[in-house]
Amino acid sequence: MSEFLTAAFYQFVALPDYAALQQPLLACCEAQGVKGMVLLATEGINGTIAGPPAGVHAVLAWLRSDPRLAQLQHKEATASHDPFYRMKVRLKREIVTLGVPGVDPTQLAGQYVKPADWNALISDPDVVLVDTRNDYEVAIGSFQGAINPHTRSFAELPQWVEQARAEGQPLAAKPKVAMFCTGGIRCEKSTAYLRSQGFDEVYHLEGGILKYLETVPEADSLWNGQCFVFDERVSVGHGLVPGGLELCRSCRRPLTDADLASPHFVRGVSCAHCHDQTSEAQKAGYLEREKQMALAEQRQQPHVGAKLPAPKK
Repeated sequence: MSEFLTAAFYQFVALPDYAALQQPLLACCEAQGVKGMVLLATEGINGTIAGPPAGVHAVLAWLRSDPRLAQLQHKEATASHDPFYRMKVRLKREIVTLGVPGVDPTQLAGQYVKPADWNALISDPDVVLVDTRNDYEVAIGSFQGAINPHTRSFAELPQWVEQARAEGQPLAAKPKVAMFCTGGIRCEKSTAYLRSQGFDEVYHLEGGILKYLETVPEADSLWNGQCFVFDERVSVGHGLVPGGLELCRSCRRPLTDADLASPHFVRGVSCAHCHDQTSEAQKAGYLEREKQMALAEQRQQPHVGAKLPAPKK
């Protein structure tokens, strides 16, 4: 059985010529048999790719051959099947959309805290712990005592901060704030935003939840549940072991046992979260796609799937 390597990476760095990188990067990935998604913007790069280990390492080496990306860090995980259907390199205004001009993590990001030191920080009663991820991600796992802002997209976080700093709310007195996210990118930008708003003591988990789950023993962990990931693994737990959750092919949300038991769940078509958000024609299309995927699996052939809206980060 072939082994596929997944590599997740990002870096905030000035890339004024980011558009010129699109086609050469895509060509490099395709030549190496690598699939996934990479976002390019003037503020940097953000991506997850997968493929043969040698191919993935070749793409990473190609990226690091650019002096601006020489220090690009990545996280690895292995899988028995390819977690992506195709390779895309997209040009964006931001590599993670906050929607607030002038927030520069290279200048304003909070203090990095290594996973080994994270437990001590968040156990401090004077620290307010904030999960910067979306509501559907928080629903399947988070750190003990973390505040869930109940955002549907990262761009809603500034509005939550404005509400949370009102009198009587958790950020009212500008306390010490610790923030975390899946791989580090959203908490780097969110801590930079908080500092731009006058918060002085702001911390974030270096490497994100994934690095914590990879390096902190489960016996010592303050993490509960699973961590949603934006590929076909759906979720991972301690040691980055796939969590076994199913993905709704319509809205791209992770589905719990309760979700799977819902009368609105139709595999590949709808779930309790999205059954009333698609037309009957769309549902029919999804059902046909599910049939074609089943036929492809029986024939042991790859199926590229239909183009679906990705979950908002």
